[in-house]
Amino acid sequence: MKTVSAREANQHFSRLLKAAAEGEDVVITRRGKPVAKLVAVAGPKIDAKRRAAIKRLMKMLRKGYDLGGLRIKREELYDR
Repeated sequence: MKTVSAREANQHFSRLLKAAAEGEDVVITRRGKPVAKLVAVAGPKIDAKRRAAIKRLMKMLRKGYDLGGLRIKREELYDR
């Protein structure tokens, strides 16, 4: 659980929203006393193992996957 001051929460609100959406609870304090808690509304929490698997999948998809077919460049299509 992350604890931040009201001033810091105001300055970095989008980062705190992202953290909450990723499953981290954020407590907001005023003068050192907790006054609010920012948590995700819905959706399953993604554990570290699943997050790592998603990261590996996205890396593989960006790289591409060779299915053994012909490789044709865009320029070659227009030369015909």
